[in-house]
Amino acid sequence: MKILVAVDGSPYTKRMLAYLAAHDEWLGEVHEYTVIHVVPSVPPRAAAVLDREVLKSYYTDESEKVLKTLRAFFKRQHIAAEFVSKSGSAAEVIVAAANKGDFDLLMLGSHGHSALGNLVLGSVTTKVMANCKVPVLVVR
Repeated sequence: MKILVAVDGSPYTKRMLAYLAAHDEWLGEVHEYTVIHVVPSVPPRAAAVLDREVLKSYYTDESEKVLKTLRAFFKRQHIAAEFVSKSGSAAEVIVAAANKGDFDLLMLGSHGHSALGNLVLGSVTTKVMANCKVPVLVVR
């Protein structure tokens, strides 16, 4: 099974990873994992005045803050994974990756870093569930 794991480094990402570790009998190393992290885009007016290399470095640094610990987690669990970093609207990028990547399952936490957050589900999770053609496993 090809599994896309959407992460943002929030406590809900950690809960999702704990769930993954606890359920290795059906989500273990026999599957193919891709971990995706989406960095919000710098507003176009700001991006226009920044050097491309500076902007690229910013996106890489922000993503690496999250992916570094996730690489360590997957290594400890003896699970091979591909790590992907993108920029843009989190929900749109995750849905596009899931729909275009021939994934069998998308895993994500129920909430992210948003300070406003919805009561039942986070806004990114809600948008992903509404637009994704791939089955979604939401971990609270």
